[in-house]
Amino acid sequence: MLTNRINTLSESITIAITTLAQELKAEGKDILSFSAGEPDFGTPQVIKDAAIKAINEDFTKYTAVDGIPELKKAVADKLKRDNGLIYAPNQIIVNNGAKHSLFNLFSATIDKGDEVIIPSPYWVTYPELVKYCGGTVVEIETHDYSAFKITPEQLKDAITPKTKMLVLTTPSNPTGSIYSKEELVAIAKVLEGTDIIVASDEMYEKLIYDGTFTSAAAVSDDMFKRTVTINGLSKSVAMTGWRFGYMAAYDSELIKATKKLQSQSTSNINSITQRAAIPGLDGSADADIEMMRVQFKVRRDEAVELFNAIDGLSVLKPDGAFYLFVNIKEISNDSLKFAKDLLAQKEVAVVPGIGFGSEGYFRFSFATDIKSIRTGIKRIEEFVKELKA
Repeated sequence: MLTNRINTLSESITIAITTLAQELKAEGKDILSFSAGEPDFGTPQVIKDAAIKAINEDFTKYTAVDGIPELKKAVADKLKRDNGLIYAPNQIIVNNGAKHSLFNLFSATIDKGDEVIIPSPYWVTYPELVKYCGGTVVEIETHDYSAFKITPEQLKDAITPKTKMLVLTTPSNPTGSIYSKEELVAIAKVLEGTDIIVASDEMYEKLIYDGTFTSAAAVSDDMFKRTVTINGLSKSVAMTGWRFGYMAAYDSELIKATKKLQSQSTSNINSITQRAAIPGLDGSADADIEMMRVQFKVRRDEAVELFNAIDGLSVLKPDGAFYLFVNIKEISNDSLKFAKDLLAQKEVAVVPGIGFGSEGYFRFSFATDIKSIRTGIKRIEEFVKELKA
């Protein structure tokens, strides 16, 4: 009854564990969940006010498939101001979250047999969407000692005549690693002379704690022409449920193709969200973004210190995003069992590293209050001690 295509998909492990944690909590259990990539802060008031105004003005009808003009202008202005990238309206499309952006991009570009290079650990959705579109995933394994970043040599070795795309995530989910400008320039040099598309997922761009952020498309003219920049507002201004993402590309025909697909699937994104997103992009919410970033940094610093004090665990201090990718290799090489037992015995939910393509780790989201973080890490410490006993 079901297609082979749908049967290739696996359920998102992060969503599965978050849902299980919510169900257990509803049963009255004292669950502490660090699985979801969702800020615990409310959406800034300036954004909520824009949404309320849109509702009161009856801005509730269909819009252009690719977004209202004033929203696309806000996206273009943001990309120019923050990233030094200049795009025309026909080079931008807004989507129902960045996951939708990626689905449309992959659907429009990947055919059966095309190879897509994805560094691991990776966000769980990337390989699933590639497989759904008939493509072949080519993983490049990274490690703690390389700060979970690929080298130009690794990239060069992975490229074949079938390579269609490279997926870059900076800052990374799940590791928080950021590619420096110099590292992106080196990657760009490897890609010169090829037709490889770069899908640059920059969703955590505003959550930087150390170093500076450089957009992949900004490092050279060649990189600008081959890169599709994907971003949104879910993480930076706590708009996860609003579903707003966008795509920008030099190749306007690629954007036109994704618009065609969107016109036959979801059509325009929610009209209220479109109006609400504008103050999230134009600088009106910058004070709120900075407040959240500062709080996340405080949480990151304490959580890293607490984890590295636990015998048998270690974690690199991430430069961005709001995750820790905790190394448990001294304790276990079965991260799924580790996570299941931790949830059952200590009522703490984390995401096993195997879901991100890297065994021997778990992802811990510090997008929650500091008290819960301290209590959760204390429970993890007790669990590890019992495993080692």
